[in-house]
Amino acid sequence: MQGCPFENDLLLVSNRGPFSWRRDESGELTTTRGSGGLVTALLGVAASCEITWIASAMTPEDAEVSAGAGGGSIAIDSDGLNLALRFIVSDQDAYHKFYNIIANPLIWFIQHYLWDLSVVPDIRRNEIDAWEEGYQVVNRQFAAAVCEELESRTGPKPVVMLHDYHLYTCPAAIREVHPDVFLHQFIHIPWPQPDAWLVLPPRIREAIVQGLLANDIIAFHTARYVRNFLLCCEELLGLEVDYEGSNVMVDGREVWVRPYPISIDCADFERLAESEPVLEEEEKIVGERREHLVLRVDRMDLSKNIVRGFKAFDLFLDEHPEFRERITFLALLQPSREDVEEYVEYREKIMRVVEVINTKHGNVNWMPIDVRMEDRFNRSVAAYKQYDILMVNAIFDGMNLIAKEAGLVNRRNGVLILSENTGAHEQLGEHALTVNPFDLEDQASAIHRALTMSDVEKSERAGRIRQTVMKNDISKWIRTQFDDIKSKLDG
Repeated sequence: MQGCPFENDLLLVSNRGPFSWRRDESGELTTTRGSGGLVTALLGVAASCEITWIASAMTPEDAEVSAGAGGGSIAIDSDGLNLALRFIVSDQDAYHKFYNIIANPLIWFIQHYLWDLSVVPDIRRNEIDAWEEGYQVVNRQFAAAVCEELESRTGPKPVVMLHDYHLYTCPAAIREVHPDVFLHQFIHIPWPQPDAWLVLPPRIREAIVQGLLANDIIAFHTARYVRNFLLCCEELLGLEVDYEGSNVMVDGREVWVRPYPISIDCADFERLAESEPVLEEEEKIVGERREHLVLRVDRMDLSKNIVRGFKAFDLFLDEHPEFRERITFLALLQPSREDVEEYVEYREKIMRVVEVINTKHGNVNWMPIDVRMEDRFNRSVAAYKQYDILMVNAIFDGMNLIAKEAGLVNRRNGVLILSENTGAHEQLGEHALTVNPFDLEDQASAIHRALTMSDVEKSERAGRIRQTVMKNDISKWIRTQFDDIKSKLDG
């Protein structure tokens, strides 16, 4: 990957950082690399530029390491990265309010259309206090750290690249102190239409949109999210919007709103798919599999629509009993947000539905659904290589990198069943079987169509998905953003 196309250093700002510290059994501090698509993607940026990364301290050891550095930056020497890491150490109560009451679940649920508005949410003093004493406090802490970094540099000010829904009001706090700084923010989850934001009191929803508009470039995964954000600027704030140019004028500044579909490092992922740990897991899967394998790999998040996927499989088995004992639905599920009540209830609901379906269709020799609750990435990659059908039926999803990862390394010309409400659908939908995530008949029919599709059609669809992913890899995602930053800086 080429280096930065501009002379400025970079400040990356996100809630979760690329590395964290813990103590091992002997009491020694050890460093672990962060997981998740955001961290993986941003480490690609860190490989091409000199970067200071500002993130929340996630463990007591992170706070300890930060204190040892006097609250300043910690040099990271790993995988050839030119990276310094600075932690934000927040008061526990403020961080709880910031993360567990406002960011998750309130904002996350809004942006994924997850609220059952007939009964929830209730905006009470608890939520108002959490906004003021949690979300805003932590955002101001991040802004203060960014401002300190800006003031400590000589020469051109660094470009500040913020990430995601945790930091919506941070850009406005930075620009208030440094009006000439270049701010770029990428939102990694869907951006809904204006009506979805009416769940929030006006001053909160307006602070969110105004906070984002303090950026020079606001980035989303898809053109749909860009349009939705522009609509919010027009309808919620009464601003004049240029839909054709995807721009908004704010206080004499032209804010660009752009789509940059995130992707993966194809070469690195293909190497991983042929690594010894993955090959060992693949051998086990091949030895256990039936004639047909349906796969899903997901966090146990409400937005992933896991229950409806299983119900659609149940319906498929009802309508096509000839496939019984010839097919298995393997679900590799990672527990998620187990401190949020709605997620605990959802996990229990998933297991109840699986038990009912397995009791209904299974026998002593065969269970139709095989659920494994674990976070074993090598097994997931091995399963990517062996599926005949990949089920991605999310209610709404910012992108869904699993569709890209699996499509790249699958060896069986597997068919992708893809929700029309995933960000990945803009790039891959033409080559997948598109489904409505709420329509069980649609999903059951897609399973049958995938299983009975001709080998020629399977090969053509799988090949085009692979080509699309390779053409639009992580380097393109980074390069197009850098090119626009440079263009706006030079503008």
